Amino acid sequence: MSVLQQIEENSLPHFFESELKSDILEVAHLGKADTGDYLMDIGQNIEFVPLMIKGSIKILREDEEGNEIFLYYLEEGDTCAISLTCCLSSQQSNIRAVAEQYSEYICIPIEYVEKWMNKYDSWKAFIMNTYTRRFNMLLHAIDQLAFKKMDERLENYLIEKSELHQSKIIHISHLDIATDLNTSREVISRLLKQLEKMGKVRLGRNKIEMVNL
Repeated sequence: MSVLQQIEENSLPHFFESELKSDILEVAHLGKADTGDYLMDIGQNIEFVPLMIKGSIKILREDEEGNEIFLYYLEEGDTCAISLTCCLSSQQSNIRAVAEQYSEYICIPIEYVEKWMNKYDSWKAFIMNTYTRRFNMLLHAIDQLAFKKMDERLENYLIEKSELHQSKIIHISHLDIATDLNTSREVISRLLKQLEKMGKVRLGRNKIEMVNL
């Protein structure tokens, strides 16, 4: 049994038609990424759309000065709405996709994305639901930037990171957090020390333990 056949049995959305699953097995290939690997970068030609089956991918944007800001994560069963938009409009990538942890994903060639929307109701519903969910996530990200103070954003970030990794211990540097939240390392270090004094976290070297957050 091939790797993709195993994926069909265990990881493809259950509501996909059997014919769609067969088409995916025929044209797709399996992608793998270790922590920190790039799946996609800004300005890159998009050759495939990822369908996540394991791990998590961090989606980032970049401003004109090269500063990154975190948008959302891709997890099991997800695909990337921004990648879909770029491939359907024949644009280059305007996001950076970086593996948050070891990840596996199905690489679906972009020429099949629109073709299957006209052919399979389940694929069309999956794509439209992806757009809706990601739009809501982007609104949440905008709300965080516009209406939340940095200490609130940091707490929300740590909670989301803990839930993503299903662990009370987060292995990350202050600089990496600052990059994701588009602020300075000094600001993040100061706020983390405040959280530690409040008994909400316990700090270690490149490690944050969630205590009462």
